[in-house]
Amino acid sequence: MTARLRKLLADLAETFWLVPALLVLFSVVGAVGFVSLDRSGAVPTRLLENWLYDGGATGARTLLGTIAASTIGVAGTVFSITIAALSLAAGQMGPRLLRNFTRDRGNQLTLGAFLGTFCYALIVLRSVRTEAEGAFIPHLALSVGIGLGFVCVGTLVYFVGHIAGRINVDTVIDLVSDDLHAAIKRLTTEATQIDAPGPGFWAAAQPVSDTRRGYLQQLDEHGLATWASEHSAAVRLLVRPGDYIFPGAPIALIVPPTEGAYEAIRSATALGSQRVSSSDLRFAVRQLVEVAVRALSPGINDPYTAMGVLDRLGAALCEIKPLKLPTGVTVQNKRLVLVVPHVQYDELVNTMLHMIRQNAGGKPSVFIRQLEILTQVVSYERDPQRMLSLSRHADLIMADAQRDVRSPSDIEDIHRRHRAFIKVMRKGNLANFG
Repeated sequence: MTARLRKLLADLAETFWLVPALLVLFSVVGAVGFVSLDRSGAVPTRLLENWLYDGGATGARTLLGTIAASTIGVAGTVFSITIAALSLAAGQMGPRLLRNFTRDRGNQLTLGAFLGTFCYALIVLRSVRTEAEGAFIPHLALSVGIGLGFVCVGTLVYFVGHIAGRINVDTVIDLVSDDLHAAIKRLTTEATQIDAPGPGFWAAAQPVSDTRRGYLQQLDEHGLATWASEHSAAVRLLVRPGDYIFPGAPIALIVPPTEGAYEAIRSATALGSQRVSSSDLRFAVRQLVEVAVRALSPGINDPYTAMGVLDRLGAALCEIKPLKLPTGVTVQNKRLVLVVPHVQYDELVNTMLHMIRQNAGGKPSVFIRQLEILTQVVSYERDPQRMLSLSRHADLIMADAQRDVRSPSDIEDIHRRHRAFIKVMRKGNLANFG
């Protein structure tokens, strides 16, 4: 249930309608409250004479009608601009980045402000009465409505600048980079990790199949580990957050075979129709990589954007340097109870660099920038295994450049960057001074 609750909260946080719906609800409640306050006669006379709306019923109805008509009209325009921005982003940066626009609080607040003001004006409008109807003019509620109209004007000015900035590719890269930074903080650790047991440990294990389908979005590792500990069992998941679950395929191994294992695993997992970055570090990386790959496509041909993505990926590798990637091994009461596969450094670097390198054929500037970033990372990252992974990618870049780049001058530039990488990898930062 913990996994499903986390999934529900994550889904609500990314929905486009939640904030506008809450603002509409608040505006309706506020309108009813202000009208009731006007009816009660609790509004001071001095406030009515000097500060609040003091016109007649006809003017009040005209004013509220104008506010309602204008705000709903502008709300339609705002929605149209947002759809146009989404279409542009989908074409240039990939449809998976649309979630960064739909969950953007600025867009949600703008639409909510206009819809909320529209609903507020309608609720107040229905309470206005002429002399023939039993005169009642909600002066306080009308004055608040005028104030909301001015707020909508300011919101419109803000929205134009906000949406213009959000469709800028550098801004999108920064936003996705922030997602990656948050995922790194959430999914890495400084604690020493326990190595997973070898295949022999699971020789007598029983496979557990799942009838569901979808991407594993949330996993309650603590809850599943507690269940395994209480039943003196050990569970090894065969999938990790971000993997697709195929109906009927084994999802886990359990030793010894234990009654209720399927129900426990099902309760500890939550599936969805798409990947999310909250529990999948690879997806956070792939969002950035997709921007770079699209930028390198013949239709867009924008290597500067790809180089900007590489800069953020290099920064992420430097950020990971003092951290450890979890092995997914959980021990309770001095015995192993759960093993969950987690992304490791070599796979993470593969996810960052393979597709960009594979799509950078004929673009020496991208090869050069990849080697420069690897040189910067290896000057800071001195773990032998991690350095080996970085070195392998530098060699792959060099091999691809020799195959795809025709200009001798460009090839020499790439060779020089590769030699600098090897020198820094062997000697560290001191290589820059010798």
